[in-house]
Parts: sequence; C-alpha cells; structure tokens
Amino acid sequence: MSEQHAELNTDPDTVDLSRVHLVGIGGAGMSGVARILLARGAKVSGSDVKDSRPVRALRSMGAEIAVGHKAENLQLTGSLPTVVVTSFAAIPKENPELQAASEHGIPVIRRSDLLAELMEGYTQVLIAGTHGKTSTTSMAVTALQGAGADPSFAIGGQLNRAGTNAHHGSGDIFVAEADESDASLLRYRPSIAVVTNIEPDHLDYFGSPENYFQVFQDFAELIENDGVLVACLDDKHTADLAVACARRGITVLGYGTSSQTRAPEVADLLVAEVTGTQVLAAGTRVWVQVRVPDAVALQNNQFVAAQRDIVLDYLVQTPGYHMVLNSVAAVLAGAAAGADPQKLAEGVASFAGVRRRFEYHGDVSSGALHGAKVYDDYAHHPTEVMAVLTAAREQVLAEANGGKVIACFQPHLYSRTKEFYQEFAQALSLADACVVLDIFGARETPVEGLTSRIITNAMEESVTVRYEPDMAAAPATVASLAGPHDLVLTMGAGSVTVLAPEILQHLRLVNAGEAVEPHGEELKPHAVEDQAGR
Repeated sequence: MSEQHAELNTDPDTVDLSRVHLVGIGGAGMSGVARILLARGAKVSGSDVKDSRPVRALRSMGAEIAVGHKAENLQLTGSLPTVVVTSFAAIPKENPELQAASEHGIPVIRRSDLLAELMEGYTQVLIAGTHGKTSTTSMAVTALQGAGADPSFAIGGQLNRAGTNAHHGSGDIFVAEADESDASLLRYRPSIAVVTNIEPDHLDYFGSPENYFQVFQDFAELIENDGVLVACLDDKHTADLAVACARRGITVLGYGTSSQTRAPEVADLLVAEVTGTQVLAAGTRVWVQVRVPDAVALQNNQFVAAQRDIVLDYLVQTPGYHMVLNSVAAVLAGAAAGADPQKLAEGVASFAGVRRRFEYHGDVSSGALHGAKVYDDYAHHPTEVMAVLTAAREQVLAEANGGKVIACFQPHLYSRTKEFYQEFAQALSLADACVVLDIFGARETPVEGLTSRIITNAMEESVTVRYEPDMAAAPATVASLAGPHDLVLTMGAGSVTVLAPEILQHLRLVNAGEAVEPHGEELKPHAVEDQAGR
C-alpha cells in the first residue's frame, strides 16, 4: 500500500455523482447526503466503524455498506466509485479507503462539496451560526412543509416527527445546515443565508476568535447579489455582519427582542420583533410583529416606507427562549423563499423537535419519584448549556410542582474544556445539582493533568456537585440525587447520550424501592478552588 495521503479534489464541479462511496457513511451529515443520492438514483456504497441505525436505514434504501475501513470496500457494488466522499474532521487521511482512492485516481471530495453540488439549481437556504443551526434548519423545513412546500433538506440531526435527517423533495427549495467548525460553510452559495449568532468556538481549528469571526464574514460575502441575509440582531457580532451586508446592498431581514436597545443603523434592519412570550407546560406562546413590504414597497432590494405590520401568534413546543428566536429565523427564511408568514408560523407550531435537542426520554408515572423526567441535549458550549438549563428551569417553574433541575454533563474536547472551563462552571451552576463526567476527547489526544475537575473546582458552592469519572456508575449517581417532579438532563456532544435511558431505568428502580448505590465524589467547590490555583 502506498504511503501517500488522499488529496482533496480541487475542482469538485467536474465530479461524476453516478457512483459514490462515502467514508463514515453513518455520521449525521454523511448519512443525509447518502439518502439524497439514493433518492436521485445514484449507486451508493460506504463504510463506517460500526453498524448503526442510520447504516441499517441506508442499507434498506439500497446502499452497500461495510463495517470497518478496508481498501476493498471501494468495490462493494462490484465496480469502483466515480468519487469518494469524506470528512477529514472525522476520517484521517491515512484511511485505507482514501489511500486506495488516490492510487486509483478517484477524486476525493469533502461532504460539503458534495452537498454544494446537490444544491445546484435550487433556491438555497443555508442556516449558519455558532448555536442553533440544527434546530433552526429543522424548524425552517417544518415551517415550509406547513406552508405547503416540499423542500429538499439536509440537517445535522434527525427530525423527531419525520424520523429522518434528509429528504429529496419535489420543490425548488433546498434547506441545509452550514457547519462552520472546519470552514466548510464556505463551499456554499446561499440564496438565503441565516446567521443565528456568532461567538468564539472551535478555536482548536481556527486558532483565534478573530479567525473564527472572519469565517462568517467570508460566508456572508458568498450570498448571491439578489439574495437575503436573515440575522439575529440581539447578537452583537451578527448585528455587525447584518450592517455590513446591508451596506453591500444585500437585503437584510433582522429579528430580535423588542426590549433590546440598538443603534439606528441596526434598528432599521429589524423586520421581525418578538413582542411577548408566555411559558406554558406545552411550550412557549410567542407573539411576533412582522413588517411586511407591500408589492410597491420593494425597490432596489430595500424595504421603503410603504409597508404593513402583521402579528404572528403561535406556540413553540420545544422549551427555551433560544428556541423562540430560532423559530422567528425559520419563519423569516421561509418568507424570503416566498411562503406566507402566517402559514409558516402554523408550520412551526407543529415542530416536534430534533433528536438530542431537549429530547424527552420518559418519566416516572407514580410512586415516590412521581413526575421525575429525563431529557437529553447536545449542548456542548457554555452558551448552549446555559440556554438549555434556563429552558429546563422555566419548564419546572411552569409545572409548579416544586421540582429541581439535575444536570449530567460530559465536556467535549480537551481544548474547549480548557478554554471555557469557567464559563462551563457558571452555566452548570444554573442547575440545582450536577454530575460532571470526564472529558470526551473525540478527535483530540488526552492532555495530561486536564480533567473535568477544572470545571467542578470552579462551580458555585450553592450547587450540589459530583465529579463522576466512572461513566458506568453515572446513572446510579444521578438517580441518588433525584426527587419527585425533578427534571434530569444529560448534556454533551459525546457518549453521554447513552445514559439518558439508563438514568430513567435507575429512577424507576429507586422508585420501586430497589437500592441503588450512589457513586461519584461529592465536591465542595470552595474547598477545591485552591487545587485549581496550584
């Protein structure tokens, strides 16, 4: 086997997509584009490190998939592929299938290049931002479907109601999540771009906050000349981006909260304003005032004086104010694509969530722990953790049963933990009790001496904190902290998601009177802060 590494194809527009091989086909992003390829009649093969639900679903659709990576996997369908697709963030260049592709002269492209090719000819709605991409993309799809459209879509998570993360629709709209973590969003040419928020993340890749901010500026430069930017004006960096786009002549549809104070240049871009919310047990009722241009009011891609206001009144089933803002972005994106705002809002009201976004796993129906419930969320950045825990507390307060919020958090990446440990500690302190697992390193090499203690050491004294390095013991540790009507929430981008059903099982065991031995080291933050300082 040659020692050369696979090189990316520099001109993906020339690639033949009739026979495609995807390395890491079971991943959230890769499985989605595989679904679309199959729906379009392509021959698809792939490989992944394990069998999984997405892998089995793709097999049932006609894909040939091997478990494990081997050079011979390229010929699973009996012939070599015309192109090999990968994500170098997850698959090393030394992968034998990528090396074999190089030896055979087969082009190797990124998943983002493939998605860009699949979106050619469509009105492209690309959702970007540090947080909320998957939820906003999913809401935009659901809103458009509610308004009678049949968009194609590719999402980084599975829609709960549809049971899929991708679809080849009959309409002329394609909605997709634009991931910035490795700058792959720069592969797209959006007709309509949504930016939910911008704050530093993925600094292991970008090196500095300035480089991270720049990738969004570069993304905005790619918006078509007659395109639209939908931007949250509550976020400073996104508002700055919106102003820059407006100066360039791009139509900007800004959204945000009525209580915000904004500079005149930013305030002029506000098209949708959240004027009120009411937290209910079933979700959040939302009132949004939307400035709608009359036909004669759209001149040179700018809204002018002639306009009318409409008020949208709808329910967002998924808890949290961040979800309210995401829903407004979804409505505006759909409106920019030509759909009716009222029908879009009705569509959003039917949105039943996305897998691993405040996903409900079950509750204890009776007994001493009656009403205790378990949720799971992908939150892995301090801002996301804070938003999700705030939503959890709002839900507990709305139920008015005296429940507590109990968090089980697994930090993701050593670099992110080291960079944001104080912010994580502050966010997790919103919980009444917290079990912190050790760091899920993913693609990173462990850092000697760096553990989740760096977070627990910095947490507030008022929070019951347990550091639990033994993941197998975590369900019992969490269950030992729970009481009736408590909301238990597992959070993180790693393996913590498998604990949600196990925690629910342990809660039911405790409720049935079976002894469950608690684990974990109960920490007194004020007593261990000195250790962090040494």
